[in-house]
Amino acid sequence: MVLVRYLFPVFFFVTAIPFAAEIRSSNVGFAEVQIANGSEAPLTAGIWYPTDAQPRRNELGLFTQVVALGAPVVGRNLPLVVLSHGGGGSYQSHYDTALALAHAGFVAAAVSHAGDTYEDQSKVLQLWRRPRQLRILVTYMMHDWAEHDRLDANRVGAFGFSNGGFAVLVTAGGVPDLEKTGPFCHHHVDQDLCRALKQAEVDASHLGDNAPEDAWVSDPRVKAVVIAAPAFAFAFSRAGLKNVHVPIQLWRAANDRHQPTPDYEEALRHNLPRSPEYVVVPGAGHYDFLPPCSARMIAIVPLICRARSGFDRARFHERFNSAIVRFFTANLNEFPLGQAKPL
Repeated sequence: MVLVRYLFPVFFFVTAIPFAAEIRSSNVGFAEVQIANGSEAPLTAGIWYPTDAQPRRNELGLFTQVVALGAPVVGRNLPLVVLSHGGGGSYQSHYDTALALAHAGFVAAAVSHAGDTYEDQSKVLQLWRRPRQLRILVTYMMHDWAEHDRLDANRVGAFGFSNGGFAVLVTAGGVPDLEKTGPFCHHHVDQDLCRALKQAEVDASHLGDNAPEDAWVSDPRVKAVVIAAPAFAFAFSRAGLKNVHVPIQLWRAANDRHQPTPDYEEALRHNLPRSPEYVVVPGAGHYDFLPPCSARMIAIVPLICRARSGFDRARFHERFNSAIVRFFTANLNEFPLGQAKPL
């Protein structure tokens, strides 16, 4: 299939899709919440939403965002997008995408995945925990969030990066076969994942042995998903993806040394029963899907912040976030944002 050059030289789209996202000018409110998580400690989540309140500069971990803290929500029948971060991240990891969605009239909610954050990676290989935590987040937003009556339960989307991409794919109906990891690492001993498992003395052949029977449960409330650089994509066969029918926007960094082609996005694209909107970003590396780094972040985690010479992460994220807003607008919004449905 011929790749079509789009958005100046920045993206390649497999199919020519009009680029017409419109970011509304509404201000953004923000709140951090604690969500009950069964017998475990509560999950921490951040929520971004449209508001009329005056925003101010506020610190968010190693980032700075312009938001109105604890401000009232404006609008009715608002669509919801939940976000799932990569391994060792937090709910803050894609704050710029959440801001863009909120400016456009969405409510965006991101969870810190317990056991796989920068503070605690003790359960990073229990991949089945992530989809469950996303379901908990959706349920909280729809039933327990103080402003839940402003949401439209029929318009829910999900975004995920790396490990989060894996979680979102399961949420959409994918069923992985983690037993594929052993043979995969036998043939790809130099890949980052396989080296990390070996260093941790983890037998890749038994990665899914402790998964509960209900490990891979989808969430039919989610109607569209955006997936960037999905981890363990090789574990999803065509049979394992047969129940994935929601619209998908799939992103690949052309210079991804962490998850090199063709075993991740390319494998996933060919096995999905419904062709995704597929975007390849020339010059980008795996971590370029994370927001542009602050000076503090560059000093603390230079590996995540290091970009290929000539690649402008800030410029890329303007287009990345606009494309995500356009996709969810097209696939979730049957009616204008913030307006009531006709009776």
